[in-house]
Amino acid sequence: MGDRMEPFGFEHLTVVAVIAVVTAWATWAVRRGRLGDRALRGVGWLLLVTALGWLGWSMRPSEWDGGLPLPLNLSDWLRIITALALITRAGWTVVLSYYWGLTLNLQALLTPDLAYSFNPALEFAMFWFSHGVAFIVPIVLVIGVGLRPTWRGFGLCCLGTLVWAGITMTVNALLGVNYGYLMGAPESGSALDLMGPWPWYLLTAAAVLAVVWAVMTWPWATAAARERSRPAPSRFLRVADR
Repeated sequence: MGDRMEPFGFEHLTVVAVIAVVTAWATWAVRRGRLGDRALRGVGWLLLVTALGWLGWSMRPSEWDGGLPLPLNLSDWLRIITALALITRAGWTVVLSYYWGLTLNLQALLTPDLAYSFNPALEFAMFWFSHGVAFIVPIVLVIGVGLRPTWRGFGLCCLGTLVWAGITMTVNALLGVNYGYLMGAPESGSALDLMGPWPWYLLTAAAVLAVVWAVMTWPWATAAARERSRPAPSRFLRVADR
């Protein structure tokens, strides 16, 4: 491994293929009852401990050169939210993991911006474990377990994204940093390059995400889909009838 992982190289394509296979297997196993709630919660606790440990490690004093590394990238939030979704099945965690994990997180899987700073093997493993699980979990919860996002969940995601963007852009402006790529697209290339220069790509991305999230909601919110599901304790979700 060099100082930066090569996008679309052998390592990248191999790990994406592995994630696709694990996604298909895990979804099948949950639907067939081979993976139960206890196993999923165990994975959730593993992810939570790993996420918090990695967060603490990334904020160690030796990393403070040039400013305190803050957990403001969306992936920092998503790791913890995804873990909580597995552990608690709280509606807000499930819908945020669904919308963020299958769109913004997917961008990281397809066009990873992974630069190594101290231990390439560990950084490679952590990057792909966290982003891979954040992609797999919402598919398992929605297709495998049968948790269906509602239009209220869609609205919550839009609001939550605006809150994250507002906080992060404020910090970016004050510290002269670029958390979340809200002040500039990644050097390695991404879908943002197709959306115009900064800051216009932010408006384009927001519009595209709103449309995509609406499309992701619609199949679960039709009258026919509602007849095949029942209300969940959270208004952000419904539960499919088996």
